Amino acid sequence: MRTSREVTLPLRVDRESPDPLPSQLLDQLRSLLANGVLRPGDVLPSSRALASHLGVSRGTVVTAYDQLIAEGWFDGAPGRSTLVNPRLHEVHPDPAAPAPTTPRTPKTTNPTIDLRPGQPMQSGVVGPAWRAAWRRAADAPVDTPMPPLGWPPLRAAIADHLRRMRAVVRDPEHIAITAGGREGLALLLAATHARSVGVEDPGYPSLRRVLEGAGVAIRHLPADAHGLVTDALPADAPDLVVVTPSHQYPLGGSLPVDRRQQLLAWASERGVTLVEDDYDSELRYTSAPLPALTALDAAGLDALLGTFAKTLTPALATGFIVLPPRLLDAVAHVRTGLGQPVNLVTQRALADYLGSGALIRHTQRMRHLYRRRRAQVVRALRDLPDVRVYPMDGGLHAVVEHDRPEASVLDHLAQRGVMVSALSDYWAGGGRRRGLVFGFGGVPDADLAAGLDAIREALAHP
Repeated sequence: MRTSREVTLPLRVDRESPDPLPSQLLDQLRSLLANGVLRPGDVLPSSRALASHLGVSRGTVVTAYDQLIAEGWFDGAPGRSTLVNPRLHEVHPDPAAPAPTTPRTPKTTNPTIDLRPGQPMQSGVVGPAWRAAWRRAADAPVDTPMPPLGWPPLRAAIADHLRRMRAVVRDPEHIAITAGGREGLALLLAATHARSVGVEDPGYPSLRRVLEGAGVAIRHLPADAHGLVTDALPADAPDLVVVTPSHQYPLGGSLPVDRRQQLLAWASERGVTLVEDDYDSELRYTSAPLPALTALDAAGLDALLGTFAKTLTPALATGFIVLPPRLLDAVAHVRTGLGQPVNLVTQRALADYLGSGALIRHTQRMRHLYRRRRAQVVRALRDLPDVRVYPMDGGLHAVVEHDRPEASVLDHLAQRGVMVSALSDYWAGGGRRRGLVFGFGGVPDADLAAGLDAIREALAHP
């Protein structure tokens, strides 16, 4: 029976499009949320009715609905109608800006191919294990007390996952749940009262913005194709240093063991807190990852930042910190004051998903996909003159250095509807290089092929 709050959804599917049907529905539903067509409390058509209307399988609609339930946009349970979350403004304070859809470039009428780095392939996340985990989490009691550092079963599941995937053995009590890597860094800044922070140059622009927002002094530490240049570490050390030893961002190198030992010795001598940003170490293609700094750190100076943004989806907005014993009380004190940023349902669902082994299986599948795409990138660009493709031992992005005018290459790609990042944007100080940084994980196969054709064309022109 149709309810008074059920809305009619202006949806359509394009069977000629390379995008999977669930992805098409997701993009359209997110657009309706962004435009205010769908509002808190609105009742959605049943999955069966909508599938019949669109002429698709019921599973296609269920996949789209379940993803939006998992992200907090919709609310639903077996036997009940699916509706727009009545508490949407608490979960997503700015409902006019839901999870990003494919942006459009006004300069061109060509369809936009978003190859900006950082996005994994998300269409394979929602499966039976994912749906079951969220349903069990939603059916569980909601009055369970939440410790400051997070729900204990999730911390235990993360500890076991780190042992299996990163050879990092830590007590679950040393793990704190965060709302992602940047929120975890902000938590560490507050707990350590750091006044100066060293960051790799080149490095994450978004990380620098976190530090600028916190009002700390930023020290730019040179990095090369192998990672942080430890021979250039300053004698007047900052309070805290953020490094990406497993996969330097953006250049892609893995910090050699001798540099890791040198970094740890330098930090120990000066009492520097090291923050190891381990954002995508599980996505290795050519060799096993080197030991994490955390596994080598006998002095207890290292905190490891982890996230599920690359292995699952950024929409989950959940990560963790592996804390050294000396920071446990300080971090717990700050978190007690701020509150736990990840809700209980999400933590329960993620604990269930990890405990089932589904994340390991999903990561293994994604490695195969990304390894194939990595080879596709290399084949497309390796024979171009005066173009250097940096080694891609892991991760979801490629770095291409060239001697062309960077602005003209970017403009050429924009005219073709291809969005990438400029390599020069990753330097805060001197030593900028010209090139492109682009992702190969989060787009359909056809878009990646078209995007690589456009990149090759742009780089082939003097």
